[in-house]
Amino acid sequence: MTHPFEDALLRSIDGRRDDLVALTRALIRIPSVNPPGDYYRDCAELLGERLRERGFEVTYLRAAGTPGDSDRYPRWNVVARLEGSSPGPCVHFNSHIDVVEAGEGWTVDPFGGEVLNGRVYGRGACDMKGGLAASVIAVEALLDAGAEFPGALEISGTADEESGGYGGVAWLAERGWFSKPRVDHVIIPEPLNVDRVCIGHRGVWWGEIATQGRQAHGSMPFLGDNAVRHMGAVIEALERETFPGLDSLETTMPVVPEGARRPTLNINSIHGGQPDVVDGLPAPVVPDSCRLVFDRRLLIEEDLDEVKARMLALLDGLTRSRPDFRYRLRDLFEVRPVMTEPDRPVVLATVEAVGRIMGRPAQLVCSPGTYDQKHIDRIGRLRDCIAYGPGILDLAHQPDEYVEIDDMVASAKVMALSAWALLTRAES
Repeated sequence: MTHPFEDALLRSIDGRRDDLVALTRALIRIPSVNPPGDYYRDCAELLGERLRERGFEVTYLRAAGTPGDSDRYPRWNVVARLEGSSPGPCVHFNSHIDVVEAGEGWTVDPFGGEVLNGRVYGRGACDMKGGLAASVIAVEALLDAGAEFPGALEISGTADEESGGYGGVAWLAERGWFSKPRVDHVIIPEPLNVDRVCIGHRGVWWGEIATQGRQAHGSMPFLGDNAVRHMGAVIEALERETFPGLDSLETTMPVVPEGARRPTLNINSIHGGQPDVVDGLPAPVVPDSCRLVFDRRLLIEEDLDEVKARMLALLDGLTRSRPDFRYRLRDLFEVRPVMTEPDRPVVLATVEAVGRIMGRPAQLVCSPGTYDQKHIDRIGRLRDCIAYGPGILDLAHQPDEYVEIDDMVASAKVMALSAWALLTRAES
């Protein structure tokens, strides 16, 4: 059964297509690149001032003291709230306003917001300024439809998701901005494809292994101890003992793509030895240190402490078997896997809306990488959280990133219907 005004609501969103494109382009043209954290305040104010004109109470919050925050690069967030006509639940749309650096290989201006062949191009178009714009249009159309609603609507633009979210959602969650009774349902418009509802993500452990040696002249390496060779032994042990075991595990989480349904280990970088002297010529020195940074992705069935213990056992084994092997293992970042239940209200409402708008069943998925649901779940203790938005995940962080305009319009319709259903549903 549908509410009488829903068809008019959907037609209203169709009529806002140009406005949706214009807002997306305006957001892309603010180069809110992280690192270092440029133009956060500009992006927050573009969003906040637009919503203030629609009657929202707007709050700007600087996450002072968080990683990366400084007077030159302050970590600004914006939260806008509009109260309904009576008490009820709060539906919150959260988007991050930071983007990764543009990098090389673009054929269009990465911060131009160009429109070509039904797409808006630019850094952040897909991840996730197109989703942010769609959520704004969805909420504005809902308000202009004229129906009274209970509860409250919130929209936020938050910092630093690309570097862990500690200056954004994590900081806000620690202060109660993503917890009951303030907020009941959260939709994060990340680009997981317009017919997918994302209910969680794998976990991650970033770490650094450092091997130690002894410096000597490169012509007499027998007088030193080569830390790079020790690191070679670490890589060989990982190839022999760790990588084969990863392929033997598979998760019940509906992770996409298929290859991410197994745990993964990526060696991100290796740094060792002295810098080249000039024109690529080496320094004639036996390296006394080497560092390796790794990225271990975890399934919900895995225990992070056990994963760490296996890494320590591998390194301790080398200490026993390899003369003069010395190492340090340092944690850089860790997040445990998150997956909300498929029967949560926000999941059910969004799945139903996707089916109506797209004309096919929604696919429940989990993300191979993390996003800010981790902080809403772990810190805010709010389980009713999903990711849903326009955009193709594979395009995120790529040159010539884009978002399909049709997908933005469709996702705005889904968000509007989902919000209406969550605001007006009978509480159990």
